[in-house]
Amino acid sequence: MGFKKKIRFIHKWLGLTSGLIVFIISVTGCIFCFQDEIKDITRKEWRFVTPQDKMYIMPSVLQKETKKLVPDAKVSLIAYHGPDRTAVAYAYNKTDSFYLYFNPYSGKYLKTENPKTDFFIIVEYIHLYLLLPDYIGKHIIGSATIIFVLLLITGIIQWWPKRKNDIKRSLSVKWSAKWRRVNYDWHRVSGLYISLVVLILALTGLVFTYEWMGDGVYKAFNFGGNREIETKSPVIDSTKFDKNNILAVDKALIETMKLQPQDKMFFVSIPQSKNETINTGAYPHSLRFDHQSNYHFHPKDGKLIQSDPFEKKSLGLQVVEMNYGIHTGQILDLPGKIIAFIASLIATALPVTGFIIWYGRNKKSKSSKK
Repeated sequence: MGFKKKIRFIHKWLGLTSGLIVFIISVTGCIFCFQDEIKDITRKEWRFVTPQDKMYIMPSVLQKETKKLVPDAKVSLIAYHGPDRTAVAYAYNKTDSFYLYFNPYSGKYLKTENPKTDFFIIVEYIHLYLLLPDYIGKHIIGSATIIFVLLLITGIIQWWPKRKNDIKRSLSVKWSAKWRRVNYDWHRVSGLYISLVVLILALTGLVFTYEWMGDGVYKAFNFGGNREIETKSPVIDSTKFDKNNILAVDKALIETMKLQPQDKMFFVSIPQSKNETINTGAYPHSLRFDHQSNYHFHPKDGKLIQSDPFEKKSLGLQVVEMNYGIHTGQILDLPGKIIAFIASLIATALPVTGFIIWYGRNKKSKSSKK
């Protein structure tokens, strides 16, 4: 068996074993791509506010309001999504999680969202875990994604034009041919066109699935190093912890906004145990989760004990933290999302067109034998 035949054999059986999962991953990726834009249109009344020239209402106030609305809930994080956007308290109890939306200037309660019933979060969980327990689903998704990377590589090897004269033919579809030939050409040509973008989407997707992939990206861009050491939270004197002290979180937000005056989006974590610090994050743009700066504060008095602004982080950590933005195309704003959407949409068709090619050849082979 020649080299190209071996590649074709590998490509065929990898595609047949992973096709359904790749289809699900791709189609859910398409749906999730514009989730923020769709939510802004359909949920405008509780996602936007009129910007005001005054300080946000403090996290401690929103924490109290959340406890009033959901008495048995614990608040884990308060997020301020931008000057014209609502603040969100992330809370949970023994059975559920809640996203509570507030006016960030007045503290007025607007809406409670349950992620278990939210359409886009369900789509996200299908994309990440197939709605299975995460310790099972993530390995199925991860394995299919690795196979898909191999499919891209074997597909490029199999259909890359040998001569310059073949380039035009290899990168075009003969629309005037019979539908089976059109299907074959579309599978081959579309795969070649989107291969680089989809490869990036697949590799960044693996970072969400496997810790070793994130560590690999970190080491690749840093030429070594240990991500765990760079991202380790500072050790605090836990004897001074007072879980009822809520003033410290207010100080943490104020200090973070002073340190990052040009940023638009902020979050403040609420310590859930005596060993945790108050962690804050700042982002240059609303609803764009890249270029983040992080700070750690003591839960007793809100004193700053560690600074990790974006520009002082290593290149490897910067790239790892931009992974979500790269994976969704968000890092390039709307054009990036459009590119990610189109690539995912075409990738959705690849398992279908590939199956049609296999089925047609298999059927033809059986007919020839008869």
